[in-house]
Amino acid sequence: MTVETPIRFPCPGCGAQMVFDADSQQLKCSYCGNTAPIDVPEDYEEPVEHDLDFADESDESLRDWGTEQQVIKCENCGAEMLIPVLQTAAMCAFCGSPKVLSQGSDDSIRPESLIPFHITKEKAVELFLKWKRKRWFVPNAFKKQHINSNVTGIYVPFWTFDAQTDSDYSAEVGIYHYRTETRTRTVDGKTETYTEQVRYTVWHSTSGSYSLFYNDVLIPASSLHDSKLIRKFDDFDLNDLSPYKPEYLSGYIAERYNVSLRDGWDEAETQIDSDLESRIRSKIGGDEIRNLRICTDYYDKTYKHVLLPLWNATYTYRNKTYQYMVNGETGSISGKVPRSAWKITFFTLFCILIVIGLIWYFNQPSYS
Repeated sequence: MTVETPIRFPCPGCGAQMVFDADSQQLKCSYCGNTAPIDVPEDYEEPVEHDLDFADESDESLRDWGTEQQVIKCENCGAEMLIPVLQTAAMCAFCGSPKVLSQGSDDSIRPESLIPFHITKEKAVELFLKWKRKRWFVPNAFKKQHINSNVTGIYVPFWTFDAQTDSDYSAEVGIYHYRTETRTRTVDGKTETYTEQVRYTVWHSTSGSYSLFYNDVLIPASSLHDSKLIRKFDDFDLNDLSPYKPEYLSGYIAERYNVSLRDGWDEAETQIDSDLESRIRSKIGGDEIRNLRICTDYYDKTYKHVLLPLWNATYTYRNKTYQYMVNGETGSISGKVPRSAWKITFFTLFCILIVIGLIWYFNQPSYS
């Protein structure tokens, strides 16, 4: 990255650094309160999709983030973050460790677009406090206690992929049929006959083709987060992507991706293949399917590198650390909470008693 002079966003009133304000969607001075709009090109319509070329990660022209960035690395957890070159970080945004080391300039593909923060830090904490009170199997003391969280606004990197798919498939389809069969049994020492419906399967071969265009398959480009937490955020509206402007990053941390473009595409392809199999099985129909073979060709593959807003938070309860995340656009929450062993035990015993009661009820002799 070859930017000679770092770009700052000084307040026109007092000269202090302005940061992006989620409420006003403008730059705002935290000292005097002045605001300034972010200049978005009038001809901007939608993000540019780049042809899928794995050599792009070594293309110098795709690395200029518009403001000089420095990479900082946490000694404790290994997380790598991007912050403006003049900004310092006292604590790791992921594990809370105060030890972070400068790693020099960044060598990552710059984002094509991003969704700005719409949820403030204060709102994120408020949403979490409401959310935790609705969790099941958590200690009552935890529900009532006001939890202090270490909250950091992070732009988390994602890849999005588009692709046209054309699939040919073949399979054997099983259709259930039923016939009546006569059988014998012994009851109270006597042999009696009875009839029973018996199922059998008739198989036939089938084949065909299936075409589908996939738009914006979203793949996390960071492996540092708990995958179970981050993959629950499927409510981002990618129609609201804004063109990347360094002003949006002012006051926040942008995480550097550590899932390469190729690895991201491999995961996207796996997801697409799984979805195609489900769709093709549904198209084939039948009661059973065996020996399914699918051959898929991919065309017009494109990608984007986007940044999506998440509030990353940690808190401590009874000397144990927990994490939660808040979607910076919608306010949805994904997180971990302490569990009450007593509540889980009582609920399990209650369910067992219900099952035993049902079994006893349905096994009572009928006197009608």
